[in-house]
Amino acid sequence: MTTTDAPAPAPGRTPVPAPRDTLARRGSVYLSSHPRARLALLLSAPLFWLGLVYIFALAALLITAFWSVDSFTGQISTEFTLDNIITVVTGSLYQTVTLRTLGVALAVTVIDVALALPIAFFMAKVASPRLQRALVVAVLTPLWASYLVKAYAWRSVLSQDGILEWLISPLGLHTPGYGLPATIITLSYLWLPYVILPIYAGLERVPDSLLEASGDLGGSTWQTMRLVVLPMAMPAIIAGTIFSFSLSLGDYITVNIVGGASQMLGNLVYTNVGAANNLPLASAIALIPIVIISGYLFLVRRTGALDNL
Repeated sequence: MTTTDAPAPAPGRTPVPAPRDTLARRGSVYLSSHPRARLALLLSAPLFWLGLVYIFALAALLITAFWSVDSFTGQISTEFTLDNIITVVTGSLYQTVTLRTLGVALAVTVIDVALALPIAFFMAKVASPRLQRALVVAVLTPLWASYLVKAYAWRSVLSQDGILEWLISPLGLHTPGYGLPATIITLSYLWLPYVILPIYAGLERVPDSLLEASGDLGGSTWQTMRLVVLPMAMPAIIAGTIFSFSLSLGDYITVNIVGGASQMLGNLVYTNVGAANNLPLASAIALIPIVIISGYLFLVRRTGALDNL
C-alpha cells in the first residue's frame, strides 16, 4: 500500500502559513483557563480607582491632621505637630459633641432595628410573593427621592405649625420642635431602608422548615423568634446596624436642617473647613468617627455580618 503525497500548491499561489501562536492568543488561552486571573484583570481598573480616591484621600486626611495653620497668615504649615490631636482629645467641646453624636447614632440604630425587624420578617416569611415584591418596591421608593427633599419634608412636619402639631394638638400634645429628638426622628427615617434590606435578605435564608419544626415542638411565637430566628438573623441585623450607625455618625446636613442649635461631629468638621478655614483641625475631628466605626467593624467582623453587606 502506497501513501499519497500531499497535493502541491497551484502554480502562482503562495502557500498560506499555519496560524502562529501570537501573544494575544496565548493571553486569551491563559485567561480562559484561569478564571481568577480573568476576574483580577476585570477588577483591576475599578480597584485602582477606589484605592486612588478612597485610600489616598484617607491617607491625606491622616497626614493633614498633623499639620497646623499659621494664626497670622492663615497659611497651612506642613511641620509635624500633635496640637490638633491633643486639642480634639482633651477639649471639653469635642468630648461633649462626640458623646452627643455617639448617642444620636446609637438611638437611630436601636429605633431602626426595632422598626426593621417586624417589617423584614413580614416581607420574608408572611407576605405572598406578589405582596413581597410590592413591599420591596415600597422600601426602595424613598431612596429615589433626594436626601435634602426628605430632610426638609421632616422639617415641615416637625415645625410648630406643621402637620404633626395639627394632628396631636387636639390631644393636648405639642411637637418638641427642632433639636436632637427631631434629628433622631429624621435620621431614623432616612436610614431605615438600609437596615430593612440586609435583615430581609438574612431572614429569607432562614429555612421555613425550622419555623415549622419549632411550632411542632410546642414553641411559642416568641420562643421561635428568640431561639430560632434571631440567632440565625443576627449577622444580617448587625450588617444593618453598620449602615445606620456609620451614616448617622458622619451626618451633618440633617442636624443643620432640623437640629436647631445642636451640634454633631460633622458640623464641627464643616465649620472648621468653611468658616474657620482650619483644615488640619477639621481633619483631626474627622478622625474621631473614623476611629469609632473602625473599632465597631473590628468587633463585628467575627460575627459574619460583613458577609451580608
